[in-house]
Amino acid sequence: MILNIKPLFEPYRVGHLTLRNRIVMAPMTRSFSPGGVPGADVAKYYRQRAENNVGLIISEGTLIGHPAAGNDPKVPLFYGSEALSGWERVVREVHAGGGRIMPQLWHVGSMRRPGDLPNPEAPSVSPSGLTKPGKKVAEPISAQVVEALIGAFARAAADAQRIGFDGIEIHGAHGYLIDQFFWSGTNQRDDAYGGDIVARARFAAEIVRACRAATTPDFPIVLRFSQWKQQDFTARLAKTPAELAAFLQPLVAAGVDMFHCSTRRFWEPEFAEDGDQRERQMNLAGWTKKLTGKPVITVGSIGLDTDFIETFRGKGAGSEPQHLQRLADMIAGGEVDLAAVGRALIADAQWAVKLEQGKLSEFVPYSREVLAQLT
Repeated sequence: MILNIKPLFEPYRVGHLTLRNRIVMAPMTRSFSPGGVPGADVAKYYRQRAENNVGLIISEGTLIGHPAAGNDPKVPLFYGSEALSGWERVVREVHAGGGRIMPQLWHVGSMRRPGDLPNPEAPSVSPSGLTKPGKKVAEPISAQVVEALIGAFARAAADAQRIGFDGIEIHGAHGYLIDQFFWSGTNQRDDAYGGDIVARARFAAEIVRACRAATTPDFPIVLRFSQWKQQDFTARLAKTPAELAAFLQPLVAAGVDMFHCSTRRFWEPEFAEDGDQRERQMNLAGWTKKLTGKPVITVGSIGLDTDFIETFRGKGAGSEPQHLQRLADMIAGGEVDLAAVGRALIADAQWAVKLEQGKLSEFVPYSREVLAQLT
C-alpha cells in the first residue's frame, strides 16, 4: 500500500506556538524518576524523540503539589525545586533537539489506594469518595479542598511557563480526579460541582480559568478528556452530540485552547447514528472540533495494528498502513489537527522519521518488554 502521509508533516500553529509537524508524543507514564525527580536519562529520552521529528511532546503525567496527587514514588513531581530543576533540564534538551514540550498536570484522585507512596498517610480525594459506581473508598471532599486543588493546578501552570515549557496539558481523562468530577458514576455531589453534565464540568472549568490567570494569555492550555474510563471502558460522558456540546461549552469559555480527545481506537466513529454521512464517520476529536471550533488532538492506538488494550495482554503491535492513511486523510480534510502517538514512540524513538521516509518495515514493534527500559 502506497501511503500519502504528507499532511502529517505540515507545520501547525496554535496561539504563539508553531509546531514543525502534526505528530505529538502522547503522555505515557514511565516511572523512571526516583523520588519524583526527572534525571538526565529522562531528559535524554525526550530529546531523542524531539531530534527524530516529533513536533510536540506532551510529557508523562506529572503530579501537582497536593499530598494525595500520586500513587507511585517514581512518577515525576511538578513541584519543589529539585523536581522543577529536573524538568527545566528536560525543556532545554527538547528545545535543543528542535521540539516543543508541555507537561501533563495530573492528580489521580481516588485511584490512589490507602498507603500508596509517595505520601502513604495522605487520604485519597475525589468528588464523592467513589473510585467507580458503588465502590466507596473515602468521604467526599469539601469545598475548601476543591479550592486547594484548583490552586495547586494553577501553581503548576505558572511554574511550567516560568521554567520554559511551551504550554500545559491538564489531565481530565481515564477515570482520574478531574474525570471523576466529569463522570456521573463517580460524581454524586449535590453542590455546584455535581448534577448535570454542565455542572460536573465546573471543577475542570475553574482549574482552566485559574491556570489561565496564572499564565500569559498566549500560553496554550490543552485539556485531555475521554469518554472511556479505566474503571469502565464502555462509559460515556455524552451520548449525543448535543450532550457533548453542553459539556464542552464551559471549558471553552474558561479558556481551553485545544482539546486532546482520548479514544481507544482513533478510527472508530463517536456518534455513528448522528449527522450527515461525513459526521457519522467522525471520531471524538472530529466532533469536538466541529462543536467548539477549537483545535484538537486525536489519539487512540495510532501506530499499532491492534487495540492498545491488547498490548496489556502481551500482544505485540506494529503499524497498520490503512489506519495511518486514514489518519493523514483526517488531517488533510481538517477533521482533526494533530495526532498523538504513544506506545509506538516508546518502542521506537525514530518512528516519526521512519514514517516520513516511508520506512514502515523498519518500525520497532511495541511490546511490554520495552516498558522496562528508558531508551
